[in-house]
Amino acid sequence: MPDIDRRAALTATGLVALGAALPAPAVAQSPLALGAGKSGPPLKTGHLRMGTGTGPNGTIGLTNLTLLRDGQPWLPVMGEFHFTRLPARYWAEELRKMKAAGITIVASYILWNHVELAPGQIDWNGDRDIRRFIQLCDAEGLLFFLRPGPWGHAEARFGGIPDWIVAGTHPRSNDAAYLAEVERFWRSLHDQVRGLFWKDGGPIIGMQIENEYNLDGPGQGRAHIATLKSMAQKIGYDVPLYTVTGWDQTLYPKGEVVPVHGGYPDEPWSAKTTKLPPKENYLFRFDNRVSGDLGAQTRSNRRGDADSDMADTPFLGAEYGGGVPVMYRRRPLLDPKDVAAAVTTQVGSGVNLLGYYMFHGGANPLAHGRTLEETQRSGGYNDCPIIGYDFQAPIGQYGEVNPVNAALRPLHYFLGQYGDRLAPMAVQAPARLPSDKNDLQTLRWSVRSQGDSGFLFVNNHVRQYATPAHRGVQFTVQLTSGPVVLPSRPVTIATGDYFFWPIGLDLDGVLLCWATAQPVTRLADADGPIHVLIATAPGSVELAFPSGTRLSAPSRTEGPHVIADVPPAPDRLLTVTGADGRKVRLLLLDQMSARSLWVGDLSGQRRLVLTSADTMFGTDSLTLRQRGDPAFRYRMLPGRAGTATAKGLASRAIPFTRSRTPGTAPPIVIGGPANAAMQPLPEAHRAAAAFTFTPPRDALATGDAFLELDWRGDIGRLFDGMDMLDDAFWDGRVWRIGLKRFAERLGRPWTLTILPLRADAPIYLDDSARAKLPKAAQVAELLTLRLVPEYQLEIRA
Repeated sequence: MPDIDRRAALTATGLVALGAALPAPAVAQSPLALGAGKSGPPLKTGHLRMGTGTGPNGTIGLTNLTLLRDGQPWLPVMGEFHFTRLPARYWAEELRKMKAAGITIVASYILWNHVELAPGQIDWNGDRDIRRFIQLCDAEGLLFFLRPGPWGHAEARFGGIPDWIVAGTHPRSNDAAYLAEVERFWRSLHDQVRGLFWKDGGPIIGMQIENEYNLDGPGQGRAHIATLKSMAQKIGYDVPLYTVTGWDQTLYPKGEVVPVHGGYPDEPWSAKTTKLPPKENYLFRFDNRVSGDLGAQTRSNRRGDADSDMADTPFLGAEYGGGVPVMYRRRPLLDPKDVAAAVTTQVGSGVNLLGYYMFHGGANPLAHGRTLEETQRSGGYNDCPIIGYDFQAPIGQYGEVNPVNAALRPLHYFLGQYGDRLAPMAVQAPARLPSDKNDLQTLRWSVRSQGDSGFLFVNNHVRQYATPAHRGVQFTVQLTSGPVVLPSRPVTIATGDYFFWPIGLDLDGVLLCWATAQPVTRLADADGPIHVLIATAPGSVELAFPSGTRLSAPSRTEGPHVIADVPPAPDRLLTVTGADGRKVRLLLLDQMSARSLWVGDLSGQRRLVLTSADTMFGTDSLTLRQRGDPAFRYRMLPGRAGTATAKGLASRAIPFTRSRTPGTAPPIVIGGPANAAMQPLPEAHRAAAAFTFTPPRDALATGDAFLELDWRGDIGRLFDGMDMLDDAFWDGRVWRIGLKRFAERLGRPWTLTILPLRADAPIYLDDSARAKLPKAAQVAELLTLRLVPEYQLEIRA
């Protein structure tokens, strides 16, 4: 802004501490400095050979630094949702949930063996109707990223390649027989998606070619990826973005595809039965993008192509773990912080596409009595449940919105509103860095900056490891016009904190020099713009503005700054008037309010909603859903606050009987490709205990209801007669099963079988799960069975 002296506004110190009593031992922090003057790699354009990026809805492209939309930097959020793992009748409402969570792009594997159930017979009907799924994405204003394999992994049998093609060809190579089958599959898929590409006015903006590919040799490696891309273009897959996974020593032809990256809070594919060392995706990245072992099925020791391609490609993510799957031998449980801290750290490391795998859980289909899950006995590296693919995702297998969803939404809303400013910013490393991922004592932080603006990122959370609190923290960031010291007085960063602060943020003509709060979104009403921020610690938020700025809250002038300490409150707006008379209002939310925050469009206006209920935005109405509690409370801005109580049956216990006592579970075999615990053979389930109950016919009186099973054992399987409805490996959680998809089966007896878990089972369980196990040779028990209704409230705008 030319009418503000940015140098004077950004180069002083001033004020107060945020902090509270901290349970973890604190360490005194020496001054933290960072030189954020460098601009990053020089801009390059036209060197990446992508497809048509222009269409009726604008342009999509990329440089070596960022994605572009209509020529401007763009930082979208992408979430994986496998349409073949969810009944088609629920696709529309689940997509609305994803959009409400801040997802911009839906990605989906098109798993070949989910649609070709018999040789040569590809079926795109019903729950496999990819065209309808993409059209529903488009109707919700969501873009789509196509991931058609041919090898997708996705914890699917043979990575999604049908059995007969695995048996009769040389998969994942330029073998002529294999390529002929791939072409047949891809042509059939193209017939379904024809006319839905970006160039046609449709939502398909990208195509990922293969997955986790690091094979080399005759007809493999870069030559195979080049062949697949050429085949795709020949068929007619013309998209703005062609990508390939960039981890685990990937190989690809430079310039033809762009690598995408990822990272997970744990490694369920690991053969270890103990806690893993700290994961490196809790560490800011400055010199590489590949986040350790991401579970590729093949192994290589060479340097991957993505490692040497950093200056020529933007830092794109496709598989940052929205959760992790539960494998047979390893069953980690995630706290919402485990996911949110990791992805916030990666955004602070330069990520310019935040892509999740998975964002929506699902259920594996069955194919004429065959199961399609990955198993060691079929040559896979992992043993997975037959049906259950919940993934601990932000939206679960049955559409339930999980707590991790709330931990991620503020970041997504921020990227939706301010991502165009963050995207071109270069990543700057502090003068002092942790020695490696195991160094928990050194504070982890980074800055992304451009000119005199930036965002300071901090992460003091590492899954399963205690990080110390840091006392006396104050940051010095060198920008173009000089150093910025913030906050004005040293603060304490608590154990488990993760956040980012703005520096030099233009708020509709009013300069925010810095704040100890996270920007979230921008709203507007008849009185003008409202910028929303979230406090990053208990107590007041420090806000610093250029001198001459007037605030509707107590403030003081220190040097070139006007500084205020403002207590967060969801019912109070702070008015800020710049020296030139421009006005903006700020809404400061505390951390508890942030967990109930939703942002979306309603009746043509951007709205903020505070409610503990799951929220979906319609054209002119708001849908709230919540489990177990009929009393709804909400606050809308712009809009009103309200309460309502829904009618319906209350939660209640479901009686059950033990219909079969458990036998002795056989010892667990060590072997398979991982040389680790293998899932017991089907015959082992003769030793399973069985419990019989009848889900009531009126269970769906409120719209949906969930069975909640508190059980102990190894493998649980739920049956209606001989039909398996769901299965799970016990991991310490209550097993929650949505009933509306089984509506026609209610009112008749169901059976739960539980294979006993042996005390000597060589598997990994988190400590919280281990603590629930009795001291016995084996356990197979159902403790409680409850029916929990889901209530719904519709609010008209």
